[in-house]
Amino acid sequence: MRSICVFCGSSPGADPAFVAGAKALGRTIAETGRTLVYGGGKVGLMGALADAALAAGGKVIGVIPLALAVKEVAHDGLTEMRVMANMHERKAMMAELADAFVAMPGGLGTLEELFEVWTWAQLGFHGKPLGLLGSSDFFAPLLQFIDNLVAHRFVHPEHRKMAILEQDPSLLLQRLERYQAPRVPKWLDRAEV
Repeated sequence: MRSICVFCGSSPGADPAFVAGAKALGRTIAETGRTLVYGGGKVGLMGALADAALAAGGKVIGVIPLALAVKEVAHDGLTEMRVMANMHERKAMMAELADAFVAMPGGLGTLEELFEVWTWAQLGFHGKPLGLLGSSDFFAPLLQFIDNLVAHRFVHPEHRKMAILEQDPSLLLQRLERYQAPRVPKWLDRAEV
């Protein structure tokens, strides 16, 4: 697990703990010798995350769509910045660069990115681990909704378990490192695309 893609808000949010968590995660990724891959912004949790990783001597790759880069929200101090034509290309590039995914507090964009990589994992398109970093209070309503989907048999219990919740960045990275993806059906291993 050499690179971690983090999805998080372009706003700092209402609780100072959100910014503290972003800084702690950025620092932890850098101190463990991993590369941070994220949305390329300089504001909100995204900026705090990247700045902390850079301050700890880490490598940070930003991936941003051209429209946002033009609006001057792109971080100009990263190790590498990839400017993509649109959001679809951005998410595909972030997924390609990542060995694992972490979602932190954020808005609709963060949720959309989280659910896309979670869905891809559910479908067996990748076997990369997925974590949620934040207080259980923040993620509890979301996970309760997912549990409701399980209860109504729209989500399998093993797919619900794919999202690993932790409040401590070091513990989360340790758990992601130990993650074992569900087995891919044998016929899919042999399928030609």
